[in-house]
Amino acid sequence: MSLKPSAVESTPARENRGKQLEISPAQGSAQAFRNATRIQESLTSARERRLLLWLAARMPCWVTSDQLTLLGFVAMLLAGASYLLARWHPVGLLLATACLALNWFGDSLDGTLARVRNMQRPRYGFYVDHMVDSFGALFLMGGLGASTYVDWRIAMGMLIAFLLISIESYLASYTLGIFRLSFAKFGPTEIRILLSVGNVVLWFHPVKVHGLPDRLFDFGGLVAVTAMGVMVVVAAVWHTRELYRQETLPPRVPTK
Repeated sequence: MSLKPSAVESTPARENRGKQLEISPAQGSAQAFRNATRIQESLTSARERRLLLWLAARMPCWVTSDQLTLLGFVAMLLAGASYLLARWHPVGLLLATACLALNWFGDSLDGTLARVRNMQRPRYGFYVDHMVDSFGALFLMGGLGASTYVDWRIAMGMLIAFLLISIESYLASYTLGIFRLSFAKFGPTEIRILLSVGNVVLWFHPVKVHGLPDRLFDFGGLVAVTAMGVMVVVAAVWHTRELYRQETLPPRVPTK
């Protein structure tokens, strides 16, 4: 009696099938999901990338990406609370600077740690990370607006501009497969640095900055709102043209 070739399973085939069966649902889902191409061209990106890889390689095994995400989120909440404290005491400015540094540590390192350990969850990570960023921006801008160092209308303008540019980035990620993390050489890290520098300047010069009233953050906020507004309009026009080019309809055939 002979067996049909399809009924015979070689040892390598059995081993390969066993490995496939061992893939967890989360791993299988991650393999099926196609990540967008990340574009990070900010001023500090190259040095920051090397530093994050160095830190990730030395993180204790009990530290997880989720813990770092939570740390970054809590730090952003505390940064907003610190700016609120600065309404009554300038020490809030220094506390906000420390919280921004802690936020950088958690928010920037969580994804790097997952990639270094090959424990990525692309959809989960993308969704959670950017929802956390959105709520964090709400608390940060709310604290700035309540601090009196920034006119609340300018703070709300920065929040709206940030959310608009975030929405544009997420839509481009879905439709074009491109996720841009920086615009005009500026990204989240550069924004944290500028805020921290402003905090230190206002700590040492609480009344006047180069002959101007303590409206340093107002000026910076107006520049930020204008810049982000221009960026989102340019990106929206550019991406709309690209999508139109990719999905140009064929010429309509006249009907008799």
